[in-house]
Amino acid sequence: MTPELAAVMKALTQPKSIAVVGASRDPRSVGHGVLKGLVHGCVFESGSCIPYNGIVYAVNPKAKDVLGKKCFGSLKDIPGSVESIVVAIPAKFVPQIMEEAAIKKVKVAIIVSAGFAELGVEGKKLQEEVVKKAKAGGIRVLGPNVLGLLVPPNNFNASFALTTPEPGNIAFISQSGALADSVVDWALQARYGFSFLASLGNTADLDESDFLEYGLDDRKTKAIAMYLEGVKNGKKFLKTAKKVSQTKPIIVLKGGKTERGGQAIASHTGSLAGSYAVYQAAFRQAGVFSAESVEDLFDLAKALASQPRTQGKNVAIITNGGGVGVLTADYCAEAGLNVVPLKQKTLEKLEKSGKMHAAYSHNNPLDLVGDALPDRYEAAVNTLLSEPYIHSMIVVQTLQTMTDSQKDAEVVVKAHQTYPNKPVVCVFMGGKYSAPGVATLRKHDIPDYNDPLKAVKVLKVLSSII
Repeated sequence: MTPELAAVMKALTQPKSIAVVGASRDPRSVGHGVLKGLVHGCVFESGSCIPYNGIVYAVNPKAKDVLGKKCFGSLKDIPGSVESIVVAIPAKFVPQIMEEAAIKKVKVAIIVSAGFAELGVEGKKLQEEVVKKAKAGGIRVLGPNVLGLLVPPNNFNASFALTTPEPGNIAFISQSGALADSVVDWALQARYGFSFLASLGNTADLDESDFLEYGLDDRKTKAIAMYLEGVKNGKKFLKTAKKVSQTKPIIVLKGGKTERGGQAIASHTGSLAGSYAVYQAAFRQAGVFSAESVEDLFDLAKALASQPRTQGKNVAIITNGGGVGVLTADYCAEAGLNVVPLKQKTLEKLEKSGKMHAAYSHNNPLDLVGDALPDRYEAAVNTLLSEPYIHSMIVVQTLQTMTDSQKDAEVVVKAHQTYPNKPVVCVFMGGKYSAPGVATLRKHDIPDYNDPLKAVKVLKVLSSII
């Protein structure tokens, strides 16, 4: 990042003071939601409220206080300095707010208000007026028409999302605020953590490339997931994505692949979708991975954020269920991964462990048989990971009476710590009784999926077979 952009992003993601223009007493309003997000919107696993530690001001000329915060009639009435503002008022009044913000020497504005370029010619004119006034006052703008910005590691929720997901190592940059809001709700249930979530809206000023630059420099971010509909400055995006992807993986879900989808984009953010084939070529050129669905986007991001890239295509499958092993082998073959036959020396090591069942498969997939206890998994996982000709591993667990999900997970975690240069992904099938093991895997950044096809997809990406 340039020093100028770094200063903007610091003011945006961890402002010393922030004002909500349009703070409302109505709990159903956007202005109320934004203020609530800053005052007590960060609720993590413990259930405790963690307010943002900067100074938070409320601006509403028709109220004395909202959510315990004194209300000021305007930005000019606030006695202290204001580094950042969130604007949640009707679009026609936003230009005036930019004038007041310039007087107040505000650095950045998050405009959640809708009613701009997405509405057509008149809305575009209004948006241009807002940006012109903001630039004249030295103010950078996120939006308009955004959900807002969330930075969980900073307890920062400048959005009208219901709450904040847990801190994590994946950034999400989205041109759809509603999609980002839904992702927040899903992440709470799935225990999926984020370094930041940025809703871009109409990208009248700050855009996807600026947030890619921020993600590159952000130490908490290990991978960047994006939902994109269109890119206004293609050269800037391509140059930035090329640079960022050399250090941190980028995964993009592209909206507007079809003619009908492209038409819908115009009324969503006012952007032009462009040819999907052109975007695909640009993504490949920039080293960007493509996702096919929202679920696929975050499955890939989870693996790319936590696992090393493979040194080859040879994958080992370890399972206590023969049928699931067969399916996994089929998926690997279809994905171009090699389910390599186990060498005689490897089989001898397994035999010498004294842990194998007499009926184990003696092949890859390595079927440990249904009564496999953690010690059998331990012998198998460590033996196969130690072999130079095996480049990656899928560990499958199905549920029987004797299955110990928790200890099986601990075996995988310890083995991966011993062999950190080989990617390991898990398929701990089931639900309630697999939950303790899945929680342990997540805690130690071992990707787990409920379907072997998902595990194979991420290994395909980790093997750079796109």
